[in-house]
Amino acid sequence: MCLAIPGKITEIYDQNSLRMGRIDFGGVTREACLEALPEAKVGDYTIVHAGFALNLLSEEEARETLDTLNEIANIEAELGLDDTEISSAGM
Repeated sequence: MCLAIPGKITEIYDQNSLRMGRIDFGGVTREACLEALPEAKVGDYTIVHAGFALNLLSEEEARETLDTLNEIANIEAELGLDDTEISSAGM
C-alpha cells in the first residue's frame, strides 16, 4: 500500500527535455517529473508517486489530507504503536 502526501510545487524547470519541479513536503524538498501535469504551476499542490506528479489538488484538499495524516500520527502515538505493529495490524 502506498501513501500519497500532498506537496507544494516551489519551482518548475526543464531537465533533459523533461518538465520537472521541486516539491515541498512540509520542509522536505524532492524533485518530481511534471510531464503528466502540463497545467501545473508554481504554488499548486500535487501528489507524487515514484518521482512522478500524478494530479493536482486545491490548497483546501491538500490541507484536509495533511490534517488527517497528522490526526492518524497522533492516534498512533497515543496508542504507543510503532511501524512494526501498524504493519502487522494491516494499517
